[in-house]
Parts: sequence; structure tokens; C-alpha cells
Amino acid sequence: MSPNVKGSLFMVLAMLGFAVEDALFKSVSSSLPPGFTTLLFGITGSILFAGLCLARGEAPLTRDALRPRLLIRSVIELVGRLFFALALAFTPLSSTSAILQAAPLVVTFGAALLLGEKVGPRRWTAMAVGFAGVLLIIKPTPDAFEPASIFALLGMIGFAGRDLATRMAPPSVSGRQLGMLGFLVIILAGLIFMTFDAAPPRLPQPAEALSVLLLALVGVSAYTALTVAMRSGEVSVVAPFRYSRLLVALGLAYVFFGERPDLWTLAGGLLIVVSGSYTLIRSGRVAAKRQ
Repeated sequence: MSPNVKGSLFMVLAMLGFAVEDALFKSVSSSLPPGFTTLLFGITGSILFAGLCLARGEAPLTRDALRPRLLIRSVIELVGRLFFALALAFTPLSSTSAILQAAPLVVTFGAALLLGEKVGPRRWTAMAVGFAGVLLIIKPTPDAFEPASIFALLGMIGFAGRDLATRMAPPSVSGRQLGMLGFLVIILAGLIFMTFDAAPPRLPQPAEALSVLLLALVGVSAYTALTVAMRSGEVSVVAPFRYSRLLVALGLAYVFFGERPDLWTLAGGLLIVVSGSYTLIRSGRVAAKRQ
């Protein structure tokens, strides 16, 4: 399996997990305060990642966590987590997930600017087609636009920055240790977010506690897959497969939240699939020519 195929596969798996995570978070935060839900999610996920580190003989936290690159990564992720949690709480899942799909363009631009990756016109065109699909879905007109969508936009920028920082993280820091740092950031985001909760925190009911545990298990799995994806292959090839998250999110929004995609949404989803498929096929041809 080539690095590009591996990275793309893990990116799809990560996006599948994150789409399920978003749906679970939206469901749990409808009964528990969103900030408190974020805090519980962060604590549970941190415990799981700490256990994974210890099982592999690694320290959950190392001095490398204080390196400037990782500190910057943590700050950027904090921004992403705070605003995306607000978006999930106050806007429809389908539109929030759609706005997040602008991340591949931001990540690819950052890879070209900061990592020196060469991105040809065909890949830029394929990503632009995918983004056009996103625009068809979110319909950014004055009548359809929701002010709360700004939360999702800021969250998207934060997550794109985190992905780039993951690529630039020291190789000595394992994916599990990066995950530990990421979920500690979620704890901090939850504590900040709780100051805006309308209702006070309370002990979750058994069903709610089980949902939080499931949320953390899915989140840890998705985060691990994302770390593998961003450390494999070319960012400009792997990043567009973030678009797959939207397709899963639309399905979950339809089944569990009663959100009905219209014809424009379905057309946008088709463009996203075509864009991602072309990018992977193109990368395979380029790799074959190099050999």
C-alpha cells in the first residue's frame, strides 16, 4: 500500500469516526449542558489515550509537549474545539459538517506555503470542484445563511491548523501522545465552554454516561486514524478525503435528526465524491510515472 493510499484510507476512516462523534455529541448535548458534555468527553478520552500509552510503554505526557510547535498546535486545536462545539450545539449538523469541508483547501494551501509541497493545477482544480460541492450544500445566500455558522467557520480554521501542526510535530511524539494532548485540550475547552452553559452541570443518567463513553471511544479511534492519515503520504492528496465526512454526516442527520437534504445538497455530495476520487486516481498516476 502506497503512503498516499494509506493516508487516504485512514482519512476516510477518521472522517467516518468524526461524523459519528458529531452526531453523538449533538445528541448528548441536547440533554446535558454542551460545555459539561465537552468536559466529560475530554476526561474520558484522556483516560483512554493514557491507557493506550501505558500499554505501549510510553509516558502519556513528555517534555516534548512543551515544544513551541506542539504548544501552538494545542492553542490552535483549542480554538477549533471551542467554536466547533458551539456550532454543533446551535446549528444543524448537516450545515456545520458542510462548512467544515472547506478545511482541505486551507490544509493544502498551508502545505504548499509551509511544507513546500508541490500542488499542481489539476489537484487545485479537483479541490475547487469539491469546494463547489460544499457551496451547493450550504447555499451561502443572505436568505439561507445562519449567523451561528460563523462558529463552524472558526472551528474549521482551527482544525485545519491542527492538521498542519500534526504533520509538523516531532517524530519522537507518537500518535497516542498527540491524542493525549488533543484530549487535554478538549478538557480545557470544556471548562471554558461551561462558563457559557445555561444550565448547571449534573451527574449524567446511566444512559447519558454510556453515550459519553461511546462518544469518547469513537473520538479516540477517529483521532488516532487522523494522526496516521496526516503523517502518511502527501497532504495535498490526503486532505481532500476530508470531504467524505460530509456524506456520512448528511446520512446521520437524515436518519437521526430528521434533516432532509434537498436536490442541491445531493448534487453537492456528488461533486465531493467525484473530486476525491479523481485526486486519488491522479496521485496514483503521478506516483507510477515517478517509478
